[in-house]
Amino acid sequence: MSEIKKKYTKPEYYTNRELSWLDFNARVLEEARNTGNPLLERLNFLGITQSNVDEFFMVRVASLYKLAAGGVQSVDSSGMTAAAQIRAISKCEHEAVAERYNIYNKALLPELEREGIHIRRIKELTDRQYDVLRRFYDDEIYPVLTPMADDSSRPFPFLKNDSLNIAVQLVDDTTQDKKFATVRVPDVFPRFIPLTEEENAFILAEDVIREFLHTLFHGFTIESASAYRVTRDMDLDVADQDAPDLLRAVQTQLRAREHGSVMRLEVEAGMEPELCDHLIERLGVDENAIYHIHGPIDLTFLKKLPGAIDGHDALRYQPFESYKHPDLTMNGNIFEHIRAQDYLMQHPYDSFSSVVNFTHQAATDPDVLAIKMTLYRVSSGSPIIKYLGQAAQAGKQVTVLVEVKARFDEQNNVRWSRQLEKMGCHVIYGLVGLKTHSKIALVIRRDEDGIRRYLHLGTGNYNDVTAHFYTDMGLFTSDRDLGVDASNLFNMLSGYSRPPYFHKLHISPRYIRKFIYEKVDAEIEAAKAGRPALIKMKMNSLSDPDVIAKLYEASAAGVKIQLIVRGICCLRTGIPGVSDNIEVHSIVGRFLEHSRIYYFYHDGNEDVYLASADMMTRNLDRRVELLFPVEQEDLHQRTMRIFEIMWADNVQARLLVCDRFTHINRRNQEPLSSQDRFIAQAARQIEKQKAARREAKETPGVFTPMQRHEETIESPSR
Repeated sequence: MSEIKKKYTKPEYYTNRELSWLDFNARVLEEARNTGNPLLERLNFLGITQSNVDEFFMVRVASLYKLAAGGVQSVDSSGMTAAAQIRAISKCEHEAVAERYNIYNKALLPELEREGIHIRRIKELTDRQYDVLRRFYDDEIYPVLTPMADDSSRPFPFLKNDSLNIAVQLVDDTTQDKKFATVRVPDVFPRFIPLTEEENAFILAEDVIREFLHTLFHGFTIESASAYRVTRDMDLDVADQDAPDLLRAVQTQLRAREHGSVMRLEVEAGMEPELCDHLIERLGVDENAIYHIHGPIDLTFLKKLPGAIDGHDALRYQPFESYKHPDLTMNGNIFEHIRAQDYLMQHPYDSFSSVVNFTHQAATDPDVLAIKMTLYRVSSGSPIIKYLGQAAQAGKQVTVLVEVKARFDEQNNVRWSRQLEKMGCHVIYGLVGLKTHSKIALVIRRDEDGIRRYLHLGTGNYNDVTAHFYTDMGLFTSDRDLGVDASNLFNMLSGYSRPPYFHKLHISPRYIRKFIYEKVDAEIEAAKAGRPALIKMKMNSLSDPDVIAKLYEASAAGVKIQLIVRGICCLRTGIPGVSDNIEVHSIVGRFLEHSRIYYFYHDGNEDVYLASADMMTRNLDRRVELLFPVEQEDLHQRTMRIFEIMWADNVQARLLVCDRFTHINRRNQEPLSSQDRFIAQAARQIEKQKAARREAKETPGVFTPMQRHEETIESPSR
């Protein structure tokens, strides 16, 4: 290790990755507490924090338990062993659980009541509601329930990951022997059941089952019954080199994953100690992994509850319309437009329909010869999959790389792989040992003057559903060098090819890291020479210790660094002589900030790049990722303006102070929410578009040119 690297890799300079993630989830929880957000959206934020932490235990905590069980004593960049991280996570999450339910019980439930929205308990029901509910239980729920005894002849049942169950303690009316049983709350019914005679009133399924539980245990007296849930190790572990048929290996692992070890046990507060001890013994749960819940277990149901509530539009985010660029609709030839100029998309403010239309037109255009595409996550009803199949059936060469190891989308992607193959597409699964996380679509078309390549490069997935609430950016281009690079990339992914170089694309593993280091080193040299030096980056996570050390080196040399990091940030600010010149913001709002932007001043050239990769070790060393330039002048300026507006955000943004994010002090400043600003800009673009159409109708024969995006002319302070 070089002396320079040693200087910037002290453990006290780094925040533990997992604790930083928990801090991020706490920022999401702040949005549930924030009375400035619409009430039903606050419910959604609370549900998101629950689903976030569920996945965290299934994967990250599970990995730490494996390391600890294996006796691994190595430490992370912050100096913590796996065992120390497990203890710290337990402490933080127990505090977070208390805070989540404090918000649910003391803030959200009373506010819902005031708005006429009710989550009832059995004792609050009218006689009429109770009778209707009993009939619903008898007719619908009871036939589905299966009581599972726990005794010498019938061992403790296997509990599916994430399933909600009711633990029952009984006494035999004849022998007075004590018995234990479990009843699973079936997930074929909604978690919340609408009540009669009352609008927007619901009761939770487990409360209904518990009320009529005696119908399952004739001849026994129920002493106590409490809900509980287990979270298992759900990490997928497929070694490519040992799996000649990767698809079959993934399918096998999906089945095996359901039987992972228990990482967390949540029990209702007030569960009888004897019943709780029985569960702990049977499940073999670590003491740190037991959580006593003061409220309904598993708050993820709150994400769906707003959709079941009638009316109350004022309690939701106001709907907005994405801008549809007229050149990228199905009304004209998309390829002619892309041949003339590049197009930059910022979703969801720019409609994702442009990407769907690009794929649709590629499938139906007789001059298109081939389509090549990478798919990491797609929706369950993806139109892009449909159009790729249509293209193959029309005789076009269609090659699709489907990443079947995309976490928690494995089942969906395996299904789509089979479907694409049936439709005649050539499906590949990427390189041995690497996930393919890049987002690229390549269309080869026979134009009048020869073969031309048309590209879409993106920071986000080809998922038409998440595109409505993830902020991502994409570039449509027919740039020749990028097209050649894209062809070489697909040759590398589908066959045996090691391109000697790429013209403009920068690819992980290895080469994005190398490129970032080179750009940072150039800024360091400029700063040392007394010239202006500036780095701006926006990403989801910053956890790679070597990248952080390089940014520390740049800061120490005098380079000004602005970072927007949505989630994990292992870098610490305010370290004298190390991170004095680094400022970090995090934006948590209506949309999940997913785009990646990398900017380097470069002696006034102001180089701007977009990427699929975050500055995480897995993205830089263990995945196929893409980083690409934005070169067309108007799009270059627009990208920088987008960053500037986000940097000026003082409503949804937080500022990193050492290792904790705090809200930005906007004293004497006008409030600026970057997401609201982009929504307003899209609305103005749509209105201008409508006005142009009205004017064209009123004055036929007069050509009305479209204007560029407002972002190229609007300043953050406007």
